[in-house]
Amino acid sequence: MVALTRFVLSASLAGLAAAQGLQITNPSANSWWVAKSANTFSWTCNSSPQSQFTVLVSNSNPAILVSPIAIIAIESNVDCSKLITQDQSNQPASGGYRIILANPLNSSDIYAQSDEFEIKPLGSAYPSTTPATGPSATSASGAAASGSAAPQNGQNNAASIKNAGFGVGAAIAAGLAYFL
Repeated sequence: MVALTRFVLSASLAGLAAAQGLQITNPSANSWWVAKSANTFSWTCNSSPQSQFTVLVSNSNPAILVSPIAIIAIESNVDCSKLITQDQSNQPASGGYRIILANPLNSSDIYAQSDEFEIKPLGSAYPSTTPATGPSATSASGAAASGSAAPQNGQNNAASIKNAGFGVGAAIAAGLAYFL
């Protein structure tokens, strides 16, 4: 009975996360960043009730990052993409990274997070770009929508829609699961 209740709760959370509409489209498992380079971060904008969020980077390996660090304190949910400079995110080459979008006043209130992705060593090639579709096709620079075959200005322009958003519902479910 408890397992069934948790399954139903998990399914409800998946629906709630999808309803929020905020998803990270780049980076992803198939779209990496390059260390000490400018990289593009993109998301489905204007499809979420969150008007602002904090952008954090985390790593599953505590030897790389002990805890998530903020790379953008407050980002408006209108741009759809942002160029992350090497000064904003000067992380070492490794796998296990995630981008997290969180409440600017409480970073434990997570709105969305990316798939795990890799930061490749300086000089590595960026992934090839494919034409974006759906809400993420519009970006501030137009790079993701252009479908160009090669990155421009050292940017990682690939887009992928394989990410699930997590929000307030996840925090509620975690509290409910504790009592079940």
